[in-house]
Amino acid sequence: MACYAAGRRPCLAQSWRTMYGLSMNEAAHETRGDTALVLFSGGQDSATCLAWALNRFARVETLGFDYGQRHAVELDCRATLIDGIKAIDPGWAARLGEAHTLAIPTLSAISDTALTREVAIEMGEGGLPNTFVPGRNLIFLTFAAALAYRRGVRHIVGGMCETDYSGYPDCRDDTVKALQVALNLGMVRDFVLHTPLMWRDKAQTWALAHDLGGTALVDLIRTQSHTCYLGERGAWHDWGFGCGECPACRLRARGWGQFAAMDVGQ
Repeated sequence: MACYAAGRRPCLAQSWRTMYGLSMNEAAHETRGDTALVLFSGGQDSATCLAWALNRFARVETLGFDYGQRHAVELDCRATLIDGIKAIDPGWAARLGEAHTLAIPTLSAISDTALTREVAIEMGEGGLPNTFVPGRNLIFLTFAAALAYRRGVRHIVGGMCETDYSGYPDCRDDTVKALQVALNLGMVRDFVLHTPLMWRDKAQTWALAHDLGGTALVDLIRTQSHTCYLGERGAWHDWGFGCGECPACRLRARGWGQFAAMDVGQ
């Protein structure tokens, strides 16, 4: 976890240890009897995170958000993915808990982005693509923590990644760690925000899916998950359905090509 330079703002890792008396690595290993809440959109990353959580927690619930996204078809993919995951591993099936969906249309109403409007995808001000929805992950994690609070869940899992991504600032490790501290202070809880893909590129994310569930999980994610920002499900590619041109499709396609070249025993 990155720290700020000496003499600047305090290191977030040190803040965690000071507040809770243990390191993030130590916290991550205290999970076997716990429940986790996974942010599950129906995409490649969240499906991989769901399998990751099912390997680590006694019970796993899922949470999806309907925020007026153009690619709302991803939400329809969740049921098929969950059915496929249950079929891959009976242990996973036994550990899967309740599936939640929260509608937050206000996010679409206050944003003006290519994910919430019928406009062309292009680079915006500051070098960020106009697919960036300001505050989206902050809002998602805050709602997730509020739901976790009510349900007595400590662990929250998200697919945020700053290794192979579009540069969204709310996907960065420092952002997630800062929010974790804020949520724990604001709710007087000891939530742990897990981001298992944070330091993995898309090829490594495919490889992680293979490690977790073999070819069956890779094929399930490839054929049934949705990534395309335009919500395109008509065009089939080796890596899945999508327009093939948007930033999400290009990242997924590049990662698949690199993964397919690996020797992973498929």
